[in-house]
Amino acid sequence: MPYDLHMAIGITILALAIPATINAWIDRRLPIVSGILVLMGGGLMGYAWREKPGGYDWQDLPTSFITVIGHYL
Repeated sequence: MPYDLHMAIGITILALAIPATINAWIDRRLPIVSGILVLMGGGLMGYAWREKPGGYDWQDLPTSFITVIGHYL
């Protein structure tokens, strides 16, 4: 379960990086915040991918995300 939690948080952080990147691009600024978000989200996803026994497949990502949501709701 903790690896699924790390994966879900990483996916969420990467999803938040997209609007931050677009906002920086429109304002003609350096995307510093979005770069930090990409590093954090990618790091969490990489950690979960590496440490989970058997790893993740692309088909496992929605299942792990729904498992975390179901566990905490």
